[in-house]
Amino acid sequence: MTLEVKVAFRLPLFMFVLLSLGSDSYTLSERFRSPAIRVVSNETTKKAPDVAAEVRRYEDVAKRIIELALFGAAQNRSYRRLADFTDTIGNRVSGSRNLEMAIKYMYSAMKQDGLDVHLEPVKIPHWVRGKESAEMIMPRTKSLAILGLGSSVGTPPEGVEAEVLVVQSFEELKRRASEATGRIVVFNQPFISYSETVAYRAFGASEAAKVGAVATLIRSVTPFSINSPHTGLQVYQEGVKRIPTACITVEDAELMWRLAQNKQKIVVRLIMGAQTLPDADSFNTVAEIRGWQHPEQVVLLSGHLDSWDVGQGAMDDGGGVMISWEALSLIKDLGLRPRRTLRAVLWTGEEQGGVGAQQYFNLHKENISNFDLVMESDLGTFTPMGLQFLGSEAAQKVMEEVIKLLAPINVTKLETDAEGTDIFLWMQAGVPGASLHVADSRYFWFHHSEGDTMTVQDPHDMDLCSALWAVVAYVVADLEDMLPRR
Repeated sequence: MTLEVKVAFRLPLFMFVLLSLGSDSYTLSERFRSPAIRVVSNETTKKAPDVAAEVRRYEDVAKRIIELALFGAAQNRSYRRLADFTDTIGNRVSGSRNLEMAIKYMYSAMKQDGLDVHLEPVKIPHWVRGKESAEMIMPRTKSLAILGLGSSVGTPPEGVEAEVLVVQSFEELKRRASEATGRIVVFNQPFISYSETVAYRAFGASEAAKVGAVATLIRSVTPFSINSPHTGLQVYQEGVKRIPTACITVEDAELMWRLAQNKQKIVVRLIMGAQTLPDADSFNTVAEIRGWQHPEQVVLLSGHLDSWDVGQGAMDDGGGVMISWEALSLIKDLGLRPRRTLRAVLWTGEEQGGVGAQQYFNLHKENISNFDLVMESDLGTFTPMGLQFLGSEAAQKVMEEVIKLLAPINVTKLETDAEGTDIFLWMQAGVPGASLHVADSRYFWFHHSEGDTMTVQDPHDMDLCSALWAVVAYVVADLEDMLPRR
C-alpha cells in the first residue's frame, strides 16, 4: 500500500484514510479550483494596482505591530505565556483531566486579557495509554523504549510474547506473509518524509493483522533519534482484527533489523494496558475582537490545544496556540479594531483526527460565506520563512501584497498550498486558507515525543511568528473587501 498526499501532510483522519486507500492522486489546489466546490464567491475584484495601493496604506500599522512584538512591551510575551501554560498544565491528551485544565486555563487567561471569550462544546475520543513495556528476550535481554499508538488495543495482562519478523516495507510484508502468522511484526521502514512514512504508523497494525501477526512494533516516524520513541494516531481498518501496536526507537528497529539479517532468532515480550473509554466532553476555546463594520465576517486564526500524553506539547501545538492569542493581544494593545471580526480558535481533539475542528465546521458552515480567511499554525513556531496560502488567483494577488508588509522582518515569501488538519474542511469548501511556514527541519526530531518541551522554543522566533500572524490577520480583516473567491 502506498500513501500519496501532495498537499497537507496533516489531514483530518477521514481524509487521510481516504487518500491513503484511494487509487487517484489528489491535490487540494485542484479541488479548490474545481467549480463543484465553489460554495460561495466574492464578486468584488479590484484591479491589482488598486489592491497594492490599498495594502500599502497599512505599512505604518504593520511596523507598529512588529515593533511592539519584537522590541516593545510585548517582547517575549508569547514565549512567557507558553512557558507558564506548559509548566503549569503539562501535556494534554484528548479526554484527559489535563486537557480540561488547559481549556479552563486559557479561557481565564484570555478573559483577563480583555478579549471576548466563549467555549463551544464538542465530543472527543478518550484513549488511555496505561502501563506499557517491551523487552527483547532473545537473542539477548534488552529493554525497548516504546510508546503505544493512539487508539491501540491493549495486550492481555500477561502480555504478548512472540518471535519477531522484521520488514522494511508493506511490500516486503506481503512477500513474506507466510512468515508473519503468530509473530510480532517490526517495521523498520526508512524515513523518507513524514507524509510518506507516517502510513506505517497509521496502518501498520491492520496490514500486519491481515497476515496473522499478533502485534506490531513500528520504527518511530522521525529523521533523528536519541533512543526516543514517538507516538501518534493509528487507524484500524474495518473488518480486520485489532492487534496491539506501539512505536519503538530508530535505534532498536535498526538493531533488530541487523539481528534478523544475521539470521538470529528474535523474541519480544510486549505489555500494553491501553484502552479506549467512552467519548469525553470537551470544548473548542474561542476568543474574538469583534469587527466594527462587518462583525459577522471572520478572519480565523488557530492552533490546537490538545497534545499527546508525552513531553509538554510546547511545540505541538502550544506555540501555535500562543501566537494566535498573541496576535489578538498585539492588535488590542495598539487600540486597533478591524472592519471584520478576528477570531482565535484553540481546537480540541486535533491529535485524534481533527474531531473538534470537524464539529466546529459542522456548526458554522451555514455561515461559510462570511469566513474571509482561515489560518492555522501547527508546524512549530521556529524562525518564520513565509506564509503558505491557498485561494483563487485574485486572492493570491491580494495576499502577495499583504505579505510584503513583513519586509521589516524579512518574511515576504508567499507560497502555495496551505496545510492544516483543522482548517482543511474550510479550504476544501472554497474558503481561502493560510498556514505558517517556519524553519522546521528539526520539527520531527521532537514531534509526539518526550522531547517536545519548552527547551525547543525560542522567544525571538515566537515574537517573529506572532508579528507575522498579527499583521496578516489584521490587514486582511480590515481591507474594504473580503478576499475574492474566484
